[in-house]
Order: sequence, then structure tokens, then C-alpha cells
Amino acid sequence: MVHINPTERQHIPTTAPEIIDRINEISFNSSLFREMRAIALVTRLIDEGKIPDGSLKRMLIHAIEADDVMQKLGITSKYNADGNFLGHLHDTGYNRADAWIAQFLDRIGVQSTVDIRAKYL
Repeated sequence: MVHINPTERQHIPTTAPEIIDRINEISFNSSLFREMRAIALVTRLIDEGKIPDGSLKRMLIHAIEADDVMQKLGITSKYNADGNFLGHLHDTGYNRADAWIAQFLDRIGVQSTVDIRAKYL
């Protein structure tokens, strides 16, 4: 998965636009967190041997993030169609994906690169 909204913020929003932006981020991320909790539950059941018939399968989860960059962007960035800004986002995504591949390519199809319990529970 590729995160486009930060899951955490370093500061508490205090202005109306910041609060609305954070509400939108939390709302958007709520579906992701719900799905990750379900995957964690199934993984735990598999690990505990409670799904002996193999009807449920383990999912391998991978994520590319740029929370440090996304946390600096405000609500207006969602409406910014400036070529330089979009180029910056593209370059950031490309660089993060390239670094992720260099670090984790050998784990694709073998092992998750995200600790679901630590990140989403």
C-alpha cells in the first residue's frame, strides 16, 4: 500500500482549517485501520492454529510511506495542481519507492514488511 495521508501528526490542530484537515485524514485512514485490524485478527488465528482447514490465508503487507513529507502539507495542498508541486510529490514517491525496493525487494512474496500490530492496533 502507498500512504497518502499521514497516520500521525506531531502537533495538535488549533485552527479551523487544521481541524477540518485532520478530521478528513482520520476519516480517510479509518478504513485502512479497520482493514489492518481484520488482517491482524486473521493472522493471529492462523498463528494460533485456529484455522486448521486452510480456509483463510495469511496476507503479506507492504507499505511505502512519506509521513515526514505529508505531515508538512496542509489542506490546501490537496487542491494544488501546480506542476512544480506535483513534480515534487512525484519525485518524493519515486525516491521512497526506490529506497523501499532496495531495502525490501527480497521480502516480497515471502514476509510482510509492516508490523500490523505495532503500526495499526
